[in-house]
Amino acid sequence: MTILPRQAGFWGIFRGSLGFTNQLGADPVKAIEQQLGLIGLQLIVAGLLITPLRRFAGLNLIKFRRAVGLLAFFYVTVHLLTWLVVDTQLDWAYIWMDIVKRPYITIGMTGFLLLLPLAVTSNNASIRRLGAATWNKLHRLTYAAALAGAVHYVWLVKGWQTEPLVYLAGIIALLMVRIRIRPKRVMGNTLKRAG
Repeated sequence: MTILPRQAGFWGIFRGSLGFTNQLGADPVKAIEQQLGLIGLQLIVAGLLITPLRRFAGLNLIKFRRAVGLLAFFYVTVHLLTWLVVDTQLDWAYIWMDIVKRPYITIGMTGFLLLLPLAVTSNNASIRRLGAATWNKLHRLTYAAALAGAVHYVWLVKGWQTEPLVYLAGIIALLMVRIRIRPKRVMGNTLKRAG
């Protein structure tokens, strides 16, 4: 009995927001799959926004970043599992052919594989075992995974639609902000040492 409310709650999101309003369309599996992927991408963007919000707006949400990242991984994993189990019905020959044949699936799978070590090491024990510096370097894979997710979304849709391009541009902008922040810091430290 305790399993039922959890299942109803999780699937209720899609039934309530998409199903009861007739937004699932002719292919409800694809609609659910795409909604899960979009939520995963939105959470990745939210995780990338945390540092710039702290630096430029003074809003400190750092304590939530790991939870946001793990939630993003959860949605991306369920997105992938929906494709693997429900859409392709675990037909491994078809899955492999799809990964090789369709670039958007290849880049999406690459993004998922980049997120996997991040999710596994998103705990305090891993930070202690790897050391903070190594852990931080490993978690820079987030940037490549975010780009892979955005490119996956752009290539997935038919034609040039605005929304996927906005996500891609937003992620690129967030990464450029991070790149621009680092040289200023390094240059500032260099000037202090020289002076």
